[in-house]
Amino acid sequence: MKIPRSLPQGYVDAFVKIVSRIAAGMPDTLKEPVRMYIAGGAATFMYTGVRVSADIDAAFSRRVALPTELEVAYRDQDGTLRTLYLDRQYNDAFGLLHQAAHDDSIALQVDGVDPAKFEVRLLSPTDLAVSKIARFADPDQADIAQLARIGLIETESVRARALESLPDFVGNVAALKTSIDLACKLIAKNAPRPGKPRV
Repeated sequence: MKIPRSLPQGYVDAFVKIVSRIAAGMPDTLKEPVRMYIAGGAATFMYTGVRVSADIDAAFSRRVALPTELEVAYRDQDGTLRTLYLDRQYNDAFGLLHQAAHDDSIALQVDGVDPAKFEVRLLSPTDLAVSKIARFADPDQADIAQLARIGLIETESVRARALESLPDFVGNVAALKTSIDLACKLIAKNAPRPGKPRV
């Protein structure tokens, strides 16, 4: 997948700078690439172009010694100064995540980054939606609704993937099941109707 041309250029440039700085630290001796799995608002923005996220939530396939400068200032389309940064506190163990989410993630082409050394990947739309169910705050609900609105997720696949993720989750599973039901209702409500243009 290529970074959509419809995304604001300032954001794209900042994103590429951050990823490139991480990739620059990868040695040439690696037998396989280090993989960066992007979730959260940054992944949603790549898919939908809606609701710019100020941070990048990402997990890695290896332990990575991150560079210090992973915060980039840029100007949006209105000329407003914004900042994009890698969230060093992000931990996908706190969310609902399918066991195969990383294997089923989607490769993202980033200019100047060699995927043979450092591969950038987005959680699939379905796994991205599932990852937002545990917290299910207003931004999560908005992201799930938008993914549904443009036809990237469906109720049945999200429900199945979420339920398959439950055995690995420790905590209030009853509350999670309620959130799964609510998320599926939200998806059904926002799913494109036959003959209705996608927004």
